[in-house]
Amino acid sequence: MKDTARCGDLDHDVCGPEPVAADQTPRNGTGSARLTRRSLLAAALSTAAGRALARDFGTGQPAGYPDPDIVILDPRFKKYRIGNTPIQRLYYDPNMLWAEGPAWNGVGRYLVWSDIPNNVQLRWLEEDGHVSTFRHPSNNSNGNTFDYQGRQISCEHGTRRVVRYEYDGSVTVLADSWQGKPLNAPNDAVVHPDQSIWFTDPGYGSLMNYEGHKANTDSPQPYQKEAIYRIDGKTGKMTKLTDEIYKPNGLCFSPDYKKLYVAETGSTHYPDAPKHIKVWDIVDDGKRLANGREFASMEYEGQAGLADGIRADVDGNIWASAGWVGPGYNGVHVFAPDGDRIGIIRLPEICSNVCFGGRKRNRLFMTASQSLYAVYVETRGAHIA
Repeated sequence: MKDTARCGDLDHDVCGPEPVAADQTPRNGTGSARLTRRSLLAAALSTAAGRALARDFGTGQPAGYPDPDIVILDPRFKKYRIGNTPIQRLYYDPNMLWAEGPAWNGVGRYLVWSDIPNNVQLRWLEEDGHVSTFRHPSNNSNGNTFDYQGRQISCEHGTRRVVRYEYDGSVTVLADSWQGKPLNAPNDAVVHPDQSIWFTDPGYGSLMNYEGHKANTDSPQPYQKEAIYRIDGKTGKMTKLTDEIYKPNGLCFSPDYKKLYVAETGSTHYPDAPKHIKVWDIVDDGKRLANGREFASMEYEGQAGLADGIRADVDGNIWASAGWVGPGYNGVHVFAPDGDRIGIIRLPEICSNVCFGGRKRNRLFMTASQSLYAVYVETRGAHIA
């Protein structure tokens, strides 16, 4: 029988390898850096099994070009891999517990993300790579994004609400209840050109004290059925789009805003929940979802982990954070518009979320357990943040 452990905001049989500090070099008992017989044997066994060995970003050794952890599974992915660029570990902190919710601010040229258990938001500056505390306390914020006016929107686990930070520093509560009941714990949000805000409410922040405040309901639905919602950007009216999903997590639009993709993570609490990404058609002038169906399965080489945060590029490919299996699986899985898996970016940690950023929106930022990673790709993010 497998041991079940709780890692971050998801439960799974395998939580993945422990991260390696950016300044950490493998050493023997005398302090000299060398490969041990055990490490060589482990590498040989890993190769023999056809699984990738978790990469150590702390050795200071270059990966070599093309980066071996940017894996082409289908010829369609070849044009997106840049041959002379590496996966970079931009930041690591042993005190960071679960990095989530990256969002790119194009005006400030910075990336903001959440460390949910530590109740803080962090900021990485493009100009010099400086990282600092951006907001503390953050009410255990999870997903972040920016609207078309440049205002930050955050999903707060601790207060079970979606908020917007205004220019004067005040906070506007966009959503905190539905039909008289508190929301479970909003998870991730995206913005539409019509100024509406779409968000998911799976409730992980109310299922444990680690990432919020545990509800005393003893139910996987802390306060009500998990669902996907839309907030009208002009009137503030909130609409439930669908609850035909176990636990909706990360979400994104297709480039033309005619489809909505949502990561399903319900298997953490519902044995019958599929491990996949769902897609709906957006109808009625962007106000309703229809024809919900599977877009892509998260099963790969006989094992199925979970997608979490997802983003679309301008060609309609879906870049999905993935984890809870182990080396060779954890990282980012890239799906073509028809749902075929065409590439993988392998990381040594469980990847929680992704976003496109940089001045050309051609840099993929990845929050992963205790680190922030990035890699340049030959495409651009389809949407802001």
